[in-house]
Amino acid sequence: MAISIKTEKEIAIMREASDILIETHKYMAKHMKVGITTRELNNLADSFIRSNKAVPSFKGLYGYPASACISINEEVVHGLPTQRKLKNGDIVSIDMGVFYKGYHSDAARTHAIGNVAPETLELIKVTKQSFFEAMKFARAGNHLGQISQAIQDYCESHGYGVVRDLVGHGIGKKVHEDPQIPNYKPKGRGVLLEPGMTFAIEPMINLGTWQVYVMSDNWTYVTRDGLPSAHYENTIVITDADPLILTLEPEERL
Repeated sequence: MAISIKTEKEIAIMREASDILIETHKYMAKHMKVGITTRELNNLADSFIRSNKAVPSFKGLYGYPASACISINEEVVHGLPTQRKLKNGDIVSIDMGVFYKGYHSDAARTHAIGNVAPETLELIKVTKQSFFEAMKFARAGNHLGQISQAIQDYCESHGYGVVRDLVGHGIGKKVHEDPQIPNYKPKGRGVLLEPGMTFAIEPMINLGTWQVYVMSDNWTYVTRDGLPSAHYENTIVITDADPLILTLEPEERL
């Protein structure tokens, strides 16, 4: 396994890509309303990214046919855009990537549409917070497994299922680089973290069981018990101190 260490110049470009992705997520949040179709959302994302002289990272990746992964309720990740309309009470996860000047950035958010059940809103909140719990360990000298374990411990302490079949990853010149980063404690401690490592950390957390399966479209993962799932992801850079969280707005960054 070869983990790429990025230079300051490379990180600066990834920050530029991330800034475009931040603006894309902000733009998409304004359109997350009852009645819009996921295909319309995908088209908006595609147009916005390209208007910023960037390219959607996911379009064509492993044959994926769209620019955004849009997953509703029990759909965990990789939801294909269709004519399905958003309804009051839905939760919608949108996962997008931006390719700019030879480098990728990747981030996901889960949105509540209208009046969402309190227990589902809490799932979204805990999923997001689990990322920040993990960031306490995301610094040089620690091990990758500490990040994974922090996510698992926090989410399971709230009674949620931590998806095992899908993981975070390294990122840079490719969307998916080494290493794979599970959201649960792996065997062993994992690799030693070094400054310049760039990762996409992405808790995928279920209200019920951790078990998932792939639908007949061969892309969309859904929860085995049909209960909702939430997704929160950012692209980060390991440093000797707190990590750089590239896909957060500047005032939110650690």
